Amino acid sequence: MATAISIKNVHKIYSKGENTTHALKDFSLEINSGEFFALLGPNGGGKSTLINIIAGPTKKNSGTIKICGLDIDTHREETKFMIGVVPQEVNFDSFFNVNEVLTFCSGYYGIKNNQNYIDEILEKLNLEDKKFANTRALSGGMKRRLLIAKALVHKPKVLILDEPTAGVDVELRHNLWVYMRELNKAGLTVLLTTHYLEEAESLCRRTAIINKGTVVALDDTKKLIKSLGNYKEMTLNFKDKIGKIPEHLEQFKAKKISDYDLVLTFEPKELNKVLTALKDLNPSDIELQSQSLEDVFLKLTYRS
Repeated sequence: MATAISIKNVHKIYSKGENTTHALKDFSLEINSGEFFALLGPNGGGKSTLINIIAGPTKKNSGTIKICGLDIDTHREETKFMIGVVPQEVNFDSFFNVNEVLTFCSGYYGIKNNQNYIDEILEKLNLEDKKFANTRALSGGMKRRLLIAKALVHKPKVLILDEPTAGVDVELRHNLWVYMRELNKAGLTVLLTTHYLEEAESLCRRTAIINKGTVVALDDTKKLIKSLGNYKEMTLNFKDKIGKIPEHLEQFKAKKISDYDLVLTFEPKELNKVLTALKDLNPSDIELQSQSLEDVFLKLTYRS
């Protein structure tokens, strides 16, 4: 399978006076062409540094990065055209309208007569009615969508989404991901960073978790979720105070989280056994949850 992004032994060190920060430490990662890939990590973990190195503004100290087989150092112009980046920060001129921003951006990549594709992007991102609106008049969510349109205007082979749904409402987030799935299905490689871990869990087949500049986990997303053990949690709510936890629930690691709530932890095959144990307890409410990507993320990146 062809590789869209190949990162090998990358180091990045920031120095200020006597202080040094090792933002990336011998960082290596490969993303296949056509993947929808999640890169997760806490603030300060190294995600933004890596994206800035790939996109160009930040220079690495050592290591190699290739986009579709081309080294970003020796083929800077070619790789620039292969990448579309949606940054966290708004970076378009507020004196132009939406259509002008995308037209000028097309020209930056040497693309003429791009109006039909611009109109298609605006429709997919629900911005068609803002085509001639000044960018200063856009809401925060609309500005985020315009950043995505800018990243797509030259039809890149690799799209990097850095927190793309921050400030976007639920309905628009859903529509955005429908569009991203369409583009990915058509062959676009997508690298996603997000703090909405349910998005990564739903969209991405593989996930890497980065912490303190290194990859601490990399696997198929479903396998990664199971890596801490395939278990379920059941929260029980009672109308009356619980008092002492019944002894027969101790086998399910029962613990009180309030005077009225108990949590049980067990393997999926034990579900019928749990329900039998609850027969005479009559909880007023039961909530069943499986382990999520968030559980894995918190365990691997938690800082005391």
